[in-house]
Amino acid sequence: MNTDTTHEIVVLGAGYAGLIATARLARYTRKSDTRITVVNPSSRFTERLRMHQVAAGQKLTDFRIPDLLTGTGVEFRQGVATAIDTTGRQVRLDDGAVLHYDTLVYALGSTTDTSIVPGAADHAWTLNDPRTAHHFSERLPEIAAAGGTVTVCGGGLTGIEAAAEIAEAYPALTVELVSAAELGAMMGDKARAHLNRALDRLGVVRRVGVKVDKVLPDAVRLDTGELVGSDLTLWTTGVRVSPLATESGIATTAQGLIITDSTLRSVSHPDIHAIGDAALVRQPWGQLHGTCQSGVVTADYTATVIARLLRGKAPKPLRFGYFHQPVSLGRKDAVVQFTRADDTPARWYLTGKAAVIYKEQVSGTPPVAAKMSRYVKMPVQLSKGGRATRKVA
Repeated sequence: MNTDTTHEIVVLGAGYAGLIATARLARYTRKSDTRITVVNPSSRFTERLRMHQVAAGQKLTDFRIPDLLTGTGVEFRQGVATAIDTTGRQVRLDDGAVLHYDTLVYALGSTTDTSIVPGAADHAWTLNDPRTAHHFSERLPEIAAAGGTVTVCGGGLTGIEAAAEIAEAYPALTVELVSAAELGAMMGDKARAHLNRALDRLGVVRRVGVKVDKVLPDAVRLDTGELVGSDLTLWTTGVRVSPLATESGIATTAQGLIITDSTLRSVSHPDIHAIGDAALVRQPWGQLHGTCQSGVVTADYTATVIARLLRGKAPKPLRFGYFHQPVSLGRKDAVVQFTRADDTPARWYLTGKAAVIYKEQVSGTPPVAAKMSRYVKMPVQLSKGGRATRKVA
């Protein structure tokens, strides 16, 4: 039990949402009697937006979470949360340590779900962490030298970026991209046409409108019964979140997302704020889906909410609208589809070098924003969605 007057804030997870929330909390509460602790399994900040680059053999900047938070007064704890005692307001870590909290920020994010298709967990690789992506990349030179095949399962933005990156880095490889839905279906016609031209140029073989129903050591089997030979299989489809919230008695969806109110506080435990991929967040136009774009916005918003609550002020509901869909197509090409608040395509889009520069700025912003938060408030939200977020749900 916490016996002093210091308000203890614990942040679980230091991905995009958790890191931004922590940095902004340190800034917004610096005049308050608060102590902030952030917990993460690794001291290295994982740039999820760049995991496809790691998979293709590129080396990223080694951002360390304690370094990004230097000067903020935040305590970094390396570890994994294994239990949350919502009555005693305590978090137990895998090393046996127990952290007390007055306010908990739940930002554990999500991972690729390899349980949905037989064999995926045993025979496919994922981009869930840099070490796995790096080990995947180490296999590519040998397979390319033998003229082998890499199969990317999942035609979402991650799968598209990974297929393009690998094909560009290793032209001798055959890169197969399997997707149940049309590639770039969320884009407008012109942006989608550019995406497909880029994949044509890179020689990516697309199998669209089919699903993988089994992953084998040297092949994937499609729901048509066809076997596609594969020397290396990358799994990029399906999402799952940690079961920790559900196991701790916090109100969640069937998928494990924490159900939140209009200020992103748990409907069952208001002292718990959920952000990023781990939260069920609704807006008048619909439900947020997991992206860095929405993750960093919910993070900054939640830091503001907590700061207001500590000052005895009522928070305003979240207003958010999507703004863009930036997609890299190797190192020399990209496409950016600008969107309406509900993430449907708007009229404008970028391609080529302009899109490459734009995408690079988007990918590089979160760690810079976290590091600079102690000096200035760097913007993380490009759109509040305008009228769309003021409609009656």
